[in-house]
Amino acid sequence: MPAGKAKRRPEAIADLMKDFIRSQKLVPGDRLPQERELMERFKAAKGTVREAMKALETQGLIFTRSGPGGGAFVAAPSAQHAMELLSTHFFFSPPTLSDIYAIRKALEPEVAALLAGHVSAQQLASLERTIRIYDHLPADPEEQYRQRIAELDFHSQLAQFSPNPLLGFLCGLMHNLLRDSPVAKQIYADPTPSSREEGVSYQYRLMAALKDGRADDARSITAEHMAFAEAYMLACAAKIG
Repeated sequence: MPAGKAKRRPEAIADLMKDFIRSQKLVPGDRLPQERELMERFKAAKGTVREAMKALETQGLIFTRSGPGGGAFVAAPSAQHAMELLSTHFFFSPPTLSDIYAIRKALEPEVAALLAGHVSAQQLASLERTIRIYDHLPADPEEQYRQRIAELDFHSQLAQFSPNPLLGFLCGLMHNLLRDSPVAKQIYADPTPSSREEGVSYQYRLMAALKDGRADDARSITAEHMAFAEAYMLACAAKIG
């Protein structure tokens, strides 16, 4: 919202509803007041309140349920939903591969360093299961594509495990932008990829550093991996034209 530009009435009411949720310490699953009470509380017409509620529902902050026991309830906004909303900002002018990898190279090594020595056995097992999806040659093009997406999923899992939720969210957003990138989709569908073995090698080295708590090694391994991945993706994109 540009400075000095007044918000529309429904947007202002939506902000007041957010303040109400915070002040009342409501949590996901709690019921919001009935529509009539909200109209009186915020001195707003029915249509304005409904539009404000619809905005909050789109943001993933509330959900509605009809029938007996129905109404409006506080929701737990998901990171994936937030990323999808942000991704639409780039729908008509998607970031380039270089744009995305500039962020990945800056942030993902720091995620790895933070996680070193702080990854649970359950999290390590989940990462290993993901690696097993693509640690072998694919049987067909469909499996090939699934493997390439799983390679990205490995990094998304690390982002989700990050003790710094904002850092993890930003990395996850980059992964979403890559998944949606038309150029990246063409590269992932390439039936003759040459980066799988190198990627697996980097990831096994990273897993060892995470287990041993070697933060500096985890950072440098991830930095090397990101630089390699960027060079590979850019080279493939140049061939596609």
